[in-house]
Amino acid sequence: MLQRIQTVYLIISALIMGALYIWFPAVQNETGVVILDRSEPLVFGLIFGSIALTVISILSFKKRQRQFVFNRLNIILNFVLLGVFVYRSLTISGETLVSEKGIGVLLPVISIVFLVLANKAIKRDEDLVKSVDRLR
Repeated sequence: MLQRIQTVYLIISALIMGALYIWFPAVQNETGVVILDRSEPLVFGLIFGSIALTVISILSFKKRQRQFVFNRLNIILNFVLLGVFVYRSLTISGETLVSEKGIGVLLPVISIVFLVLANKAIKRDEDLVKSVDRLR
C-alpha cells in the first residue's frame, strides 16, 4: 500500500526537509559571526528528527492511526524548527542580510502543508474503512 497519495505527500515532505539541510545557508551578522548554521545541534536534530518521523510514518502504512499521530508530531517538530528560524533571524540586526534569511524559513512551512495533506488523506482512508465495516 505504498502507492497511496499520502505516501507521495510524505515523500515530498521528507525531500523538502532533506533539501533544507543540503542548501541551508550559514546566516551571519555584520561582523561575520555565524548566527545560524546547519551543523548547530538544535537545527541538525530538528531537521533529521523530522526526516526520521516522516520515514517511520511511511513505513507504518498498515497502522493508519499511528501514521496520523507520527504526522502530528512531525508537524509540531516543524513548527518548532520554524520558530527557531524566525527567532534567530529576528536577532540579526540590519537590512543587508534580509535576502540571506529567505528560503530556509519557507521550507518548513511547505513541509507542514504536505504533512497536513497527508493527514487529510489518512483520515479519508480511515473513514472509508469504517464505513465499509459498518456495512458488514
